[in-house]
Amino acid sequence: MDGHSISMTLEKNFLLIPIWNGAKMIRINLSIDGQNVREFDAELATTREQISFWSFLDITAFQKKEALLKLDGATEEGIALITQADEIPDSSGFYNESLRPQFHFSQTLGWNNDPNGMVYYDGEWHLYFQHNPYGWKWGNMHWGHATSTDLVHWKQLPIAIYNKQHGDWAFSGSAVVDENNTAGWQTGNEKVIVASWTSTGRGECVAYSNDRGRTFTEYEGNPVVQHAGRDPKIIWYQPDKHWVMAVYDESEESGRSIAFYTSGDMKNWEFQSKLEGYYECPEIFELPVDGDSNNTRWVLFAADARYAIGQFDGKVFSPEHDDKYQVHYGKYYASQIFNNSPDGRKIQIGWAQIEMPNMPFNQTFSFPHSLTLRTTDIGIRMFAEPVKEIEILHRKQHISKDVCLVENQPVNLNVSGELFDIRAKFQINDAKIIGLDVGGEKITYDTKENQLNGIEMTPINGEISIQILVDRPMLEIVGNNGRVFLTNPRQQHGEVSLISAFVKEGQARLVSLEANELRSIW
Repeated sequence: MDGHSISMTLEKNFLLIPIWNGAKMIRINLSIDGQNVREFDAELATTREQISFWSFLDITAFQKKEALLKLDGATEEGIALITQADEIPDSSGFYNESLRPQFHFSQTLGWNNDPNGMVYYDGEWHLYFQHNPYGWKWGNMHWGHATSTDLVHWKQLPIAIYNKQHGDWAFSGSAVVDENNTAGWQTGNEKVIVASWTSTGRGECVAYSNDRGRTFTEYEGNPVVQHAGRDPKIIWYQPDKHWVMAVYDESEESGRSIAFYTSGDMKNWEFQSKLEGYYECPEIFELPVDGDSNNTRWVLFAADARYAIGQFDGKVFSPEHDDKYQVHYGKYYASQIFNNSPDGRKIQIGWAQIEMPNMPFNQTFSFPHSLTLRTTDIGIRMFAEPVKEIEILHRKQHISKDVCLVENQPVNLNVSGELFDIRAKFQINDAKIIGLDVGGEKITYDTKENQLNGIEMTPINGEISIQILVDRPMLEIVGNNGRVFLTNPRQQHGEVSLISAFVKEGQARLVSLEANELRSIW
């Protein structure tokens, strides 16, 4: 050891890196036979007392190899703490931390942001995601990976896509099932899952998996598209039987826009059109209006979740309106829907931008929600409702129905726990404020302003409905069966013993109040 490097034989499952949030960032490089195999930045602790958490580098693919670990800027004390192990320290406490979401997926350790590569294949929902496995903050972008068979219980798998080298990170993208083997990459009986992502040093890249999305092989012709932009979303356009790539693009001429490319094989792409006014993480899909398969529209949106409804001919998207619409509010960003979803459902997950102080992980994801287009009194709009699978977690139910609500006489439900699916319906009458109090956290509807927690929402036939998903660090508030969807950090943490419906000034009728205590998915 020369003070900045270690020669070692890789014999265990993990190389453990002690992380101290706020420490000096150092460069770490693992090389085998002179070739870099892993390169990243980390805030390396210098004493055991400083350790915020142990990050881990999966080295199972390099068993029995001789490796050189280089640490640029590390102290000898920090280097001495790095070790190999078959188990991750303190793993018995994982998923029970005080701010750990209990029915929203979150990564075991480190940082997440955008969901990536969301795709369904043969009984499995795949959620890839932007992930820094070596730190609590943004950086070192890899594709993390988790799978579910029911959209509720998730299992985190090894990292699916690593960065090519330091500075060439694996940014956001999408995944598809190549049902017809258009790229010619299928080698066995399993259909190929193809991932597309932005390599920050090269451009838009693709890779393919013949083992159900566990590992990927890069296409030797990468990058397949080069431009100033990122975040490719690939879909199959059935009418013309070709692939479409919608990708964020920026230029002096068109500013921020979504660019559309087409391909027959995902290797060779032809530019078709641009639509201005969109930033990051594009998404495009088709939905029936009011469930009528003979009356469909296409929906286009980007990272801020503001969307347009229109027509798409496989090359050009034509909006039917000028101003964008909105269904998502709050700490919600960079969402994506699952490609290849069964039963035609369009199921969306977004990055929930909620900080987790003093935890070994940071940020989380929204609960999966189903998207529909419905006719309203102001036109066709998109609705977002938590998927019905939430009911798998229902444990104990508390109900109150058909009660007149007056000021200072709330309807109370005695409950117990931190996790809830709460559903309420109110007839407004002449009440000024209608609300729910969840353990001291108030969700209110202002009948004069027609606003749910400050977000515009018009009553339907004099009634409003509210659904609230309560998890340890967060709330998701759904108004009027998905007309608005708010994602917020919880202000009152901890156990809840009372859920109340109330009014201020005037009276309303509580049509129903249902509080379902939930099981943890862990």
